Amino acid sequence: TYQNSIAALLCEAKGLIFYDTKVTVMNRVLNATVQRTADHAAPEITLDPLEIVGGEIRSSENTYFCQAARQLSCVPSSQLCVKLASGGDPTYAFNIRFTGEEVHGTSGSFRHFLWQVCKELQSSALSLLLPCPSAAANRNKGKYILTPCPISYAEEQLLHFFGQLLGIAIRADVPLPLDLLGSFWKGLVAESLDLEQDLQEADVLTYNYVKKFENVSDETELEALCAEISSQHHSGESPDSPSRPCCTFTYITMTGEEVELCQGGRNLTVSWENKDVYARAVRSLRLRELQNVECMTAVRAGLGSIIPLQLLTMLSPLEMELRTCGLPYINLEFLKAHTMYQVGLMETDQHIEFFWTALEMFTQEELCKFIKFACNQERIPFTCPCKDGGPDTAHVPPYPMKIAPPDGAAGQPDSRYIRVETCMFMVKLPQYTSLDVMLEKLRYAIHYREDPLSG
Repeated sequence: TYQNSIAALLCEAKGLIFYDTKVTVMNRVLNATVQRTADHAAPEITLDPLEIVGGEIRSSENTYFCQAARQLSCVPSSQLCVKLASGGDPTYAFNIRFTGEEVHGTSGSFRHFLWQVCKELQSSALSLLLPCPSAAANRNKGKYILTPCPISYAEEQLLHFFGQLLGIAIRADVPLPLDLLGSFWKGLVAESLDLEQDLQEADVLTYNYVKKFENVSDETELEALCAEISSQHHSGESPDSPSRPCCTFTYITMTGEEVELCQGGRNLTVSWENKDVYARAVRSLRLRELQNVECMTAVRAGLGSIIPLQLLTMLSPLEMELRTCGLPYINLEFLKAHTMYQVGLMETDQHIEFFWTALEMFTQEELCKFIKFACNQERIPFTCPCKDGGPDTAHVPPYPMKIAPPDGAAGQPDSRYIRVETCMFMVKLPQYTSLDVMLEKLRYAIHYREDPLSG
């Protein structure tokens, strides 16, 4: 608001400040804005895993996301503002109990919940996010944007809860496995969209379509372009531009609805005199859909109830994505440096060497599945302020990973299975006699099933 305020200057100079410095400032502010004190018990919600058994969610009402949104709607947001997670038994915004399951510890359940919710958000079970239109041209496949359409009060509440979850994950330091397009993060930090770059990234077909109209050099070329578009539509082919009835002032929205670009647009034909106006109108439609002010306002309101929105003014869109979602990449050297060996085990033990060699042979997809198996989150932080040899409490959860011997009486090690305690990020590793056995048992553990239980 004030041109020479520290906030305004920070915002202007944010590209000059190192990311780690920003995160340090951000973390201090988050710990200074805690509202739930130690004498207040954490809110608890109960989720029914049977509602999503088999991975098929019959109704959005059954999703963990909607189950949690319903139960937390009556909890004041101040109760969800906790200090940054640290140490072996961190404080989280809320605790989770699974119906019919006795789970010891809270971390595994909480991390599993966040992972499951991200899966639901990026599926057809919920309609809050839409696959990036550019995926049709094999660009930005797997990326999502906020669904651009008018929202009901109930949908606004769900978007508000989505924003709260982003803030809750930041305070918990749990990177969310969300793949959202850059335009989403720009909207979140209130940065303007780029007329060229963001349209091309989000919807390359529309971008190319607009360019064709902008680049025609005479009326004959324009007539040929309109005839080509019209014939492609009527022949039912899959053109390299979105289907539309003919060259009138109409266009197809990202959700597949034909709309008029101006009043009476269905009856207004594109001509040489107005073709630039038409191109600008199509571009404006898409950019409005990407900005999606109504939905983004609800998300930012939810986020602002958990973390101060002023913090976002010093973050770039990419830095906000890093702070919220981390990197979809497991750095084995970093993981190895943040691993402890318990009950007499040492890094030089043969089966421990087999373990690390096996992980080095894994693909990134397999490594993410291993991390999910071991601590119930698919992505792990890629920085940790802990000092070498420092106390356990200096680590960012879920670090450090702990490797321990298996429970129970000794038996043939090659016939035993790997077990984990997800709350503690502890892997109970039998003394397998060869690398082949280690590979087989690890792959069995990570592929066998997605356990709805946690901890």
